[in-house]
Amino acid sequence: MGVAATHAPAQSPQPKRDPDAFLNRQRELARQQQRAHDAQFGSAATSAFDFGGWYNFNLAVFDDGVESSRTLRRHDLRIWARASLAEGADEFYVRGRVSLLDFNSGDSYDGNDDDIEGMNLERGLYRFDLARHLKAGGRTPIDGNMVLTAGRDLVEFGRGLALSIPLDHVAVDLSWGPWKLTGLFGRTVGSLQDFDGSRTAQRMHRSFFGAQLEYTEWEHHRPFAYVLWQRDKNSEHAWRPFRHFDYNSVYLGLGAHGELSRKLYYSTECVFESGDRAAQGIWAGSSTISAWAFDAELEYLFDGPRRGRVSVAYLFGSGDSDRVTSPTNTNGGRPWDGRDTGFVGFGYRPTGLSFAPRYSNLHMLRASASAHPWRDGRRFRNLEVGADWYLYHKHHRDGAVSDPTANRDAGYLGTELDLFANWRVDASLAYTLRYGLFFPGSAFSDRSPRPFALLGIVWSF
Repeated sequence: MGVAATHAPAQSPQPKRDPDAFLNRQRELARQQQRAHDAQFGSAATSAFDFGGWYNFNLAVFDDGVESSRTLRRHDLRIWARASLAEGADEFYVRGRVSLLDFNSGDSYDGNDDDIEGMNLERGLYRFDLARHLKAGGRTPIDGNMVLTAGRDLVEFGRGLALSIPLDHVAVDLSWGPWKLTGLFGRTVGSLQDFDGSRTAQRMHRSFFGAQLEYTEWEHHRPFAYVLWQRDKNSEHAWRPFRHFDYNSVYLGLGAHGELSRKLYYSTECVFESGDRAAQGIWAGSSTISAWAFDAELEYLFDGPRRGRVSVAYLFGSGDSDRVTSPTNTNGGRPWDGRDTGFVGFGYRPTGLSFAPRYSNLHMLRASASAHPWRDGRRFRNLEVGADWYLYHKHHRDGAVSDPTANRDAGYLGTELDLFANWRVDASLAYTLRYGLFFPGSAFSDRSPRPFALLGIVWSF
């Protein structure tokens, strides 16, 4: 398409680290593979000991607006084991991962076209269930329960809008009557990339602590509220005179999920972010954070063997008009009025295959539909096909979004259409095929469509 030739270097510099869109795609693929694995094998806690693994291969060819064609072959091998004792009162789970990222020559973001990661401890935790412990010991059960979890695992608060990342953590769930209270203390895993690309500490070192309260009495609705503190523990790898970086935030979340009527489901979450961030220099003081994020989704499930579903969702993350080069970096993003209204969270929402922006300074509308078209026949009954359509717009038209090629002061970011097919052949083999096409809007000087194609294979054992 000649996209690379249309960009001036000053407008679209070659990234020196993995951009947000690339990271978002990797997170979505990993979550899809985990969900497929869980659906096929269920919980291994029914047996005293179980182990296994899965290998997945992904071939991706895409245009990111800087290079017209990048090619990535990714290989992941995961090995897991789980032990369940005392009728499930004590549970141990560990999972390791080794990965090979193989880019075509010159296609990687950091100059390393062939990179081996691992063996890494991807998950490793211990879980204690008090109610099961009392039952296994023949003791009188209590009106409530306590579940203690310690180790490395994916942690979410609410529906995952503010927090949905792996943490080394300790969490305690206390249930009493209709209430469930969760307490959390954790820190980020060292392999994660920090959101602030202007710092020399590119790996994330941050601490989290907070509490969440859920009401469980209603049959069709589950409301929740939480407070979450995040503290910056990053250390710079290179000394910079008269420079100080900090981003300490507090998140207040409120939401609910459930069923509005038969087959009609909803979820919604609203987050207010406060706190402070250090700006350009040590004498410049700090900026006060005052930002918002919101999302809502409706999903309808059809009766019948085709298992059809349709959904519509809206996602919003506030921005700041003073942030003209990046919605998250310290450099080039100091709010001159001392008030930072750009939302920076640690959660996750799917925002498309090709564009895949961070939800900061963003309005996004998504419509989705999927079904299993072949209801008869054993070979294709587990083949799912579907489509997602996205509409993107800035919150502040003169503010930056996570894609640096959106280099014009315009609000309309564009649309995207994603098509997918997921085929689970049997209990051990599954395929996925995805194609996304992003049509840049008036916020881009280069409005050439950006394709993204993916072939994925998962073999479980």
